[in-house]
Amino acid sequence: MSEEKAVVSKEETFDKLEIRLGRVLQVEEEPTAPKKAYKLKVDFGKFGIRTSVGRFTQHEPVELKDKLVLGVLNFPPRQVGETISDVLILGVQYPKAESGEATYITPAADAKIGGKLF
Repeated sequence: MSEEKAVVSKEETFDKLEIRLGRVLQVEEEPTAPKKAYKLKVDFGKFGIRTSVGRFTQHEPVELKDKLVLGVLNFPPRQVGETISDVLILGVQYPKAESGEATYITPAADAKIGGKLF
């Protein structure tokens, strides 16, 4: 079992993150990624449409389309294969999948696109 990380203050860590709710508009395979991944176009309302490359590949693309997801908007963009990923979609390890394969986090109720996680 790994040890817990050091205690940090909410104000110095969590409050600095811009985590917002978005709706997946488009999902396609990203063939240039080093491991199997999808390129997602996600609508964050007034924060715009962002691109994310993520390993949500245990889900079929049609299953991801129109889903509500949470994304970190203020991390620097990362190049994944030939695509610039400018939002990190939050997820957790998909059960019994290989390391890094994830399932998305979604709210239990329909909420406003662009809404802040708190």
